[in-house]
Parts: sequence; structure tokens; C-alpha cells
Amino acid sequence: MKEVLVNAIRSHLAGNINKHLANIQVYMNSTTGIGEHSDIVETIELELEQVANYHDKLEMLVKYFIQPSTTEEETTDVRDTEKE
Repeated sequence: MKEVLVNAIRSHLAGNINKHLANIQVYMNSTTGIGEHSDIVETIELELEQVANYHDKLEMLVKYFIQPSTTEEETTDVRDTEKE
């Protein structure tokens, strides 16, 4: 049951990240997406705040429920391995 719940939450969070990223793409690539938003930069910033919010939640889900036995010292940052 835990796995089903974790997968559902992960999908929900990832879906919301994708939704807000899609909104940003529309705002940046299409003037029809602007509509009543006169301050496009502020609107994009609000969308980015939502992306950050859902991203943080996804990171916490992974850290505490998907890899609970892995300590901070044992993990390797993906960016570190890409440099090698």
C-alpha cells in the first residue's frame, strides 16, 4: 500500500511541475497565452514559485519515503558524476 501511495503522490507532484512549466512555455512563446496578464515577468515568476514548491515536495518524498535508509553522506550528487 505504501508503494501505491508514494507513486500516486510522485505522479501528482510531477504532473503539477509539468503543468506550471507548460504555462511558462506558453507565456514565453505565444502572445495569445498572455491574455489578461499585463506583467508577463511577474506571471512567469509566480509559475516558477509553483514549480519550486512542487519540486521541493518531490525531493522530500524521495528523500524520506523512497530512499529512507540512505544517509546524506552515502548519496552522490548526480551533477558530481556528470563532471567525471
